[in-house]
Amino acid sequence: MEDLNKTGEKTMRILMINPETPCTFWSFRNALRFISKKSSEPPLGLLTVAALLPKEWEVRLVDMNVRPLKTKHLEWADLVFLTGMNVQRKSFHEVALRCRLSGVKVAAGGPMVTTEPEYFPDIDHLILNEAEITLPRFLRDLAAGRAKRIYSSGIFPDLQKTPVPRWNLLEKKKYASMSIQYSRGCPFDCEFCNITLLNGHKPRTKGTEQFLAELESLYRFGWRGPVFIVDDNLIGNKKKFKTELLPALIGWSEARKFPFRYTAEVSMNLADDDVLVGMMVEAGFEHVFIGIETPNDESLAECGKSQNLNRDMVVLVRELQRKGLRVSGGFIVGFDHDPPAIFEKQIRFIQKSGIVTAMVGILNAPSGTKLFRRLKNEDRLLGVMSGDNMDGSTNFIPKMSSKRLSEGYRKIMRTIYSQKAYYERVKTFVREFRPFPGMKVRVTFSDIHALLKSIWILGILERGKRYYWKLFFFSLFHHPRKFALAITMSIYGFHFRRITEEL
Repeated sequence: MEDLNKTGEKTMRILMINPETPCTFWSFRNALRFISKKSSEPPLGLLTVAALLPKEWEVRLVDMNVRPLKTKHLEWADLVFLTGMNVQRKSFHEVALRCRLSGVKVAAGGPMVTTEPEYFPDIDHLILNEAEITLPRFLRDLAAGRAKRIYSSGIFPDLQKTPVPRWNLLEKKKYASMSIQYSRGCPFDCEFCNITLLNGHKPRTKGTEQFLAELESLYRFGWRGPVFIVDDNLIGNKKKFKTELLPALIGWSEARKFPFRYTAEVSMNLADDDVLVGMMVEAGFEHVFIGIETPNDESLAECGKSQNLNRDMVVLVRELQRKGLRVSGGFIVGFDHDPPAIFEKQIRFIQKSGIVTAMVGILNAPSGTKLFRRLKNEDRLLGVMSGDNMDGSTNFIPKMSSKRLSEGYRKIMRTIYSQKAYYERVKTFVREFRPFPGMKVRVTFSDIHALLKSIWILGILERGKRYYWKLFFFSLFHHPRKFALAITMSIYGFHFRRITEEL
């Protein structure tokens, strides 16, 4: 199916495939039905890789989270580009098998194959590490007819060479938010985290004008609404972010009347800088995810989470929410130093903090991490991790008995996502949260549809509906400016309850 263009060069038909993500905490699949969306966010990595390909090549995208992969898609393609995270492992293997049976070759990349290349012996080409380095090497060899099986690099590329993602490949209306990236890497060294393994300790950033140009392209693409800045730690290079990007972003956002609402992953030291927090809120940030992990200092010391040690994190979280940033938190049980009372401590912390979106998981050891190597040396590894933070499993032998760990974990989940505890946490959040005064609330048809659907499903059909109505009237009469956010949190709760029931 290869053709020649007018200059006599070969063109190719490239099919980008994003495997299906199962229904997990972050998939929000049960919540997306309220707003008639298929996926929470697009496959930014594939969109970026697509922009690195020769411009004369034909490129199509099948995101299996928004539509199925059909035989006709594979028949069209000369080559498939396949990505995947650990949580997508099952779908990844199924896609690879379908490609093999259809006779189309596969070039695979992304975090899963980069950290575990030995588990994918049937993939034709493995493009490991960051594509800005390894993909051009593969493309040159492919054009010369001598493409190798594995391309890897120990070099972390300059992100100022990263192109604008190919938004035009997306079915825009099927996503709840868009994704964009400013930096890669994290200065911290948590034992269980594979971010530094993949992207290094020294945060690398895009230039301010480059990042704004990407935002402008997304704006011209017609997107309005949530944008997730997918950096490992957005404030990894805090000085550059604060003094260079944020002032420009504030101006850009004000000039366009705040078309985007930003979410980002940050570290707890954000709470040390009131000026930085204020600038983020002024620029349009309204939601941050923080890896809190545990209220137990011995466990924090064990995993190298120094940035969280010796802090009153409940106080810091509530301060951030009062300043206009909704805080979501990641929590972990199963550390070697976790005491028997850790499950109750986690429950108390989460409830007091007002963190509505609390992702609690059992500790796992990602391949290649310091934790993975330590547990391997201690002969405690059981295999590779599933990638689903909340499936109740672990890939190593814990110090605490497996039965106690499993039962304690389920107790946390049953408690914090029971309707009584969850809605109380939402009320705590609504009381504390102070949205940015300059941010106008836009009500869309989708919002009205979601409200009516929530009334029907959560306020009429579901058991425990009284908690929904208490929050409904509490927020409507006492905090009307936060009413829409309270309803959104109610819808999230529906999804979290379904996930908890599956445990």
